[in-house]
Amino acid sequence: MFQRNLGSKERVVRVVGGGVMMLCGLVGLGATPLGLGIAALGVGSLVSGMIRYCPACALAGRKPVETR
Repeated sequence: MFQRNLGSKERVVRVVGGGVMMLCGLVGLGATPLGLGIAALGVGSLVSGMIRYCPACALAGRKPVETR
């Protein structure tokens, strides 16, 4: 259904970055609206890294990554 459009290096960056964003949003800022918003963005980044598909990249016309 979806073609992968993230490479392995970008996948790692998204997963690690998403986890850091979630921690900073929830622990650093607490349950404030800003903290929850940053945590939600972190979840989105984490999930897109895990499934190797980014809808925003697909809308921008990014070509799928070749599978090895």
